[in-house]
Amino acid sequence: MASISVLEKIAKRLRIHSLRMTTTAGSGHPTTCLSCAEIMACLFFQEMRYDPADPLALENDEFVLSKGHAAPILWAAYAEAGLISQDSLLDLRKITSNLEGHPTPRMPWVKAATGSLGQGLSVGVGLALAQKLIGAKARTFVLMGDGECAEGAVWEAANAGRELKLGNLVAIVDVNRLGQSAPTMHRHDLKAYARKFKAFGWDVIQVDGHKIEKILEALGEVRKGPDPKVILAKTVKGKGVSFIEDKNGWHGKPLKPEELERALKELGPIPEIDSRKYVKSRQKLKALKWTDSLEMDPPAYQDKTATRLAYGIALEKLGKVNNRVLVIDGDVKNSTYADRFFAAFPDRSFQSYIAEQNMVGMAMGLAAKGYLPFVATFAAFLTRAHDQIRMAGYSFSNIKFCGSHVGVSIGEDGPSQMGLEDLAMFLPIPDCLVLYPSDAVSAEGCVKEAAKHKGLVYIRTTRPATPVLYSPEEEFPAGGAKVLRKSEKDVATIVAAGITVHEALKAYSQLETEGIRVRIIDSYSVKPIDVDTIIRSVSETGGRVVVVEDHFEQGGLGTAVALILPEKKSWRHLCIREFPRSGKPAELLAKYEIDAAAIVRAVKSLLLR
Repeated sequence: MASISVLEKIAKRLRIHSLRMTTTAGSGHPTTCLSCAEIMACLFFQEMRYDPADPLALENDEFVLSKGHAAPILWAAYAEAGLISQDSLLDLRKITSNLEGHPTPRMPWVKAATGSLGQGLSVGVGLALAQKLIGAKARTFVLMGDGECAEGAVWEAANAGRELKLGNLVAIVDVNRLGQSAPTMHRHDLKAYARKFKAFGWDVIQVDGHKIEKILEALGEVRKGPDPKVILAKTVKGKGVSFIEDKNGWHGKPLKPEELERALKELGPIPEIDSRKYVKSRQKLKALKWTDSLEMDPPAYQDKTATRLAYGIALEKLGKVNNRVLVIDGDVKNSTYADRFFAAFPDRSFQSYIAEQNMVGMAMGLAAKGYLPFVATFAAFLTRAHDQIRMAGYSFSNIKFCGSHVGVSIGEDGPSQMGLEDLAMFLPIPDCLVLYPSDAVSAEGCVKEAAKHKGLVYIRTTRPATPVLYSPEEEFPAGGAKVLRKSEKDVATIVAAGITVHEALKAYSQLETEGIRVRIIDSYSVKPIDVDTIIRSVSETGGRVVVVEDHFEQGGLGTAVALILPEKKSWRHLCIREFPRSGKPAELLAKYEIDAAAIVRAVKSLLLR
């Protein structure tokens, strides 16, 4: 056991590392590191249990630095613990280094990217939940800043931690009083924070965050009881350096070399101590037995079926052969049909309620521990969690999203329920697979493809039932497309996805009666898009192309096609160009000109050129 004097020495080393690193880098946030030095020392060298040789060990305690701008002190703690070399610390923020300005999983010990404030506690919920599912005695510690407690996502996570009875989840709030530009909402009023966390059912302990003995007492207390815990630590931003202590205007400002020299003189010589001796680990857990099969029962559809229903059916099939699969719902499982998975696998099904930001953060934590989370809600509501989805990308998370009720085709529920921006949200994310099935068979195929892909996947599903287009044995690989109608006499190519594939097929029949032949492409893989098939088809049909989609103009299928076309002289893009209103699906498709009649008009207009 590390003594108080040992931990004080380690805290001093962490302070000195943080100051030197940021000054050498010429950027960074030293003052927020100085305020949490004692907390970090107590966590990494007394309370937490982890194997320095194995960042993925199931029995490890997990640590999330929600106040990600304090990354220098995290890297310093890693170096003191022997996880990285101390020589590497001065590479902070270099393009060749994994010691980035805010943590990302390029550093293997980091389980999720942080720095977009307010998200770490949700990730902690997911990590702590995974530890419970695995059966590990491990705990998850989340170090938060007081400023980020103004974020609503924090309280979504607090709610979830209580609801899931995560007694192994410990939040520590570094209440250092100062934000970036001004004092925080509650400044040093610990009672204000305590009232909030207690209202959410958390056990609360208030301490002086610079007194080692008080921090250790608090950490002893949070080992007890079934509820999540929070330690509210009153600290001073810039602690240890008199000319920056508790002073506004120093956020994100490294010390200049002459200021660093003055600060180091004030702190005194760096203590000589081998901190690695105080790292503790747990007894190894046996590796989990994962069943990673993708051999689902083949589709068996005869009648019209909504792709959202096929998504739910496919999830249930996948759950039978792959025990990594978990499902998180945002109180819409009877609309996305994730309820089928809930009924079949209650131990792997979790309700986030109407808290989409926490839903995504939870998924990040679960994915980091090896699970395969499928997250579904209405596509329109995923936009609430855009920042969490963005950060999941930076975390290289293996999460599968499904957005249902897309476009004007949902009908009478009206514009607030219509996902019309969702493709634009997912398409820019590097390595994110975007799939948009048109029938039940392709929907099942897309679920299988999503499970196969390592990384983020977005599946866009439709509310109305649609006819079955494909045979059960059809495959839907990422980057593919299906040519549904083709002849040597084709005069134009129609590229569609989802509901508009069926409108394109109706248009084909109407045009055929007039002796006009067109090629129909189901671009079920919007990203990566099938470049070869589309370019070849457009070339063979005189360069004439119509793209039709149930999405706003920018950032959807039209944008994806436009980016690959060598020229767009004979081009028509049918999409939603104004804010829609309630109405029957057919009326809305016609009003916003993405129905069969509009496609026919677009083809004929190209032929007149």
